[in-house]
Amino acid sequence: MSDSTTNPASPVLPWKTKIALSFLSAVTDFTRRNDGTLNRRLTGFLDITKHIPSQPVRGLNITDITVDPSRNLWFRLYTPTDKITKIPSSTTDTAAEGGVTGKLPVFIFFHGGGFAFLSAASIGYDVVCRRFARENSAIVVSVNYRLAPEFKYPCQYDDGFDVLKFIDSRRCKEFPANADLSRCFLGGDSAGANIAHHVTVRASNSTTTFQHLKIIGLIQIQPFYGGEERTESEIRLINAPLVSLPRTDWLWKVFLPDGSDRDHEAANVFGSDKSVEDMTRNPNFPHTLVVIGGFDPLQDWAKRYYEGLKKCGKDVNLIVYPNGVHAFYCFPELPETDLLFKEVKDFIAKKCVK
Repeated sequence: MSDSTTNPASPVLPWKTKIALSFLSAVTDFTRRNDGTLNRRLTGFLDITKHIPSQPVRGLNITDITVDPSRNLWFRLYTPTDKITKIPSSTTDTAAEGGVTGKLPVFIFFHGGGFAFLSAASIGYDVVCRRFARENSAIVVSVNYRLAPEFKYPCQYDDGFDVLKFIDSRRCKEFPANADLSRCFLGGDSAGANIAHHVTVRASNSTTTFQHLKIIGLIQIQPFYGGEERTESEIRLINAPLVSLPRTDWLWKVFLPDGSDRDHEAANVFGSDKSVEDMTRNPNFPHTLVVIGGFDPLQDWAKRYYEGLKKCGKDVNLIVYPNGVHAFYCFPELPETDLLFKEVKDFIAKKCVK
């Protein structure tokens, strides 16, 4: 089945971007083992991380918050310094001591990496989340979840959902009092977008779980979905950097439950009539923004995700960057990067004024 639009043979990229993509692809190849394990010592050495600064940097206060140390579940919190309101002494009195002015939306972000690589501290995602916080005047929560193959489905979804419950409980003293949990956005890129979708589904079906938190928007940046079928873009871009077919096949195998294939609901979210019926009956699923790159092998599955939401009667917008490679937004030298951040800013702003 052909889903893709016709593109030039290769993307137009600066040499520095090509070299970086080649290096990152090599890292995933060198660290993956045929027995379904990863060389964690090597991935830890090659994953360049960013430590939190002791003082605010360029208008942001950055803090790491532990949710559950037993499973290394934590998140990196980014707050615009000129927007911080003192935490009230009572969680029931949100107007205490100084009041709460200029309430800020909350953007809960899940990093990519095929469910198996990277973290909330990885330098590329730290830079991206800083920019999201600055440009949207938003509180950004970057979730550090457990990784496959050591932790398979549904651990990543459980971690994401538990972070939402932790935030909703208001037990975190470092969380700004002027965080507007009624204007909460979930999002992510690649595998992180997949996690954001499934956490959103669970949260939107859990009508009695949350007292304060309400998801009003979902942001899907080059989401990682799949199926047993080989799509046109997967075949045409079979040797693409980062997400070539051999790499994505390996990632699905080590993430999905033993004995499952890629038509499992975690990968092929609209692959069954039941999944379509369940989504159609879910009245609380939020407005969604889907971003696709023309040189991303995952684009056909992302487009089917967009079409699936439309079929289920959901509000959904589609943005296509014809020259976009997978993870283009991590490279500030690419013109599509600025365009993406503007689209996200516009999406959040429009949802916040409704």
